[in-house]
Amino acid sequence: MPFTPDPAIFYDTAGDADDPTVVLIAGGGAQLIAWHVDLVARLVERGLHVVRMDNRDVGLSARFGGPDDIDGGYGLEEMGDDVVRVLDDLGLDAAHLVGHSMGGMMAQMAAIRHPDRVRSLGLLSTIPGRDARYVLHDERPELMRAPLRYSRAEITAGAAAFASATAGERYPLDVEWNAWAAGEAFDRGYFPEGFSRQWSALLRAPERLEALRALDVPALVFHGRDDDVLHWNAAVDMAAALRGAELQVHPGMGHFIAPELWPELIGGIVRAVTAGESRA
Repeated sequence: MPFTPDPAIFYDTAGDADDPTVVLIAGGGAQLIAWHVDLVARLVERGLHVVRMDNRDVGLSARFGGPDDIDGGYGLEEMGDDVVRVLDDLGLDAAHLVGHSMGGMMAQMAAIRHPDRVRSLGLLSTIPGRDARYVLHDERPELMRAPLRYSRAEITAGAAAFASATAGERYPLDVEWNAWAAGEAFDRGYFPEGFSRQWSALLRAPERLEALRALDVPALVFHGRDDDVLHWNAAVDMAAALRGAELQVHPGMGHFIAPELWPELIGGIVRAVTAGESRA
């Protein structure tokens, strides 16, 4: 069922609330539906209570700025704090955070700023800062001006083409599902300015690698060897910084996680959760 803490950060839940809670945090511009319902169901089958959230400025969550603002005036710090506010709304002292891309950056920031609220981390296709070795396509000038607006048909066609172009050779993404998800996201709340605002926050985000070294939290670091957005050497560096982290770098995987790799992903998440719960 859905909830909206104030200011409204929309989230939904699946599974038994008495089980360990895992919060799934989507990437830039993505809504909570980016987490496939079948993946959520498999996590629930493994005894997890799963929360998916719409990040600020996307989906059903609050907008932070006027209709023409491409900079919401907030930073990655506030976005990480949004995750903790969801935990507050759920009445949880702590939870396990799993974030993809920008969502992984939010998970890092939440753990750095609120270490007592995070029992384990899952850092998927993400980076600990804007080091030139990590970011393969750093120039996004189109995000620094008022975004163009497209029809639903254009959005779904573009999503299908994007999924085809960014998949790794060995694990092509489900183009049909990605087109469906783009259409569903359009219907839930089409707001292209949201990604521009999130991008502005990332541009001023602090470097985090040294701060990660100070954390004592079980972690899964999961990356594609063929990621053409964020380089996998970021995963190696984060795994080295987080003591005892499990590192998975998958040949043939692009920036997004294909269903063929869900067993490896789920297994890693469950191991991190189990280790985190043993310390609680």
